[in-house]
Amino acid sequence: MKTREAVLTALETQAVISKPRPNPRIRRFLTTVHTDVLRVLLAGLSALEQTAARALRRAQLPDNVGRAWTTEEESRLVAAFKNGDSPGALAHEHGRTLRAIEARLEKLGLNTAEQRPTRGGFTGQV
Repeated sequence: MKTREAVLTALETQAVISKPRPNPRIRRFLTTVHTDVLRVLLAGLSALEQTAARALRRAQLPDNVGRAWTTEEESRLVAAFKNGDSPGALAHEHGRTLRAIEARLEKLGLNTAEQRPTRGGFTGQV
């Protein structure tokens, strides 16, 4: 990742630039600045890595995750479910997660928590 490499280069450069000088009166001050600057840069690097990891996880989710259900989409879901389509197939067709399909079917009164393939309701149990 180019951004990570740029931050690491900046860290290395800052470490070289802010090394304490031999003057004992300013050595303590420069050492403190050096440490604080490196901490801030490392925190920035950590934030960049977390953002990249979040984007990677998000990219693996179906396209419609988090989008509101339209009346038309609900109608198609109900018709397909009553036609015998599996929740997994419906998830793929609607660009939603399996849990989203299960929750919507439950909300529409077509399924119960006990009938979910992903047991445990919304607690994350499988």
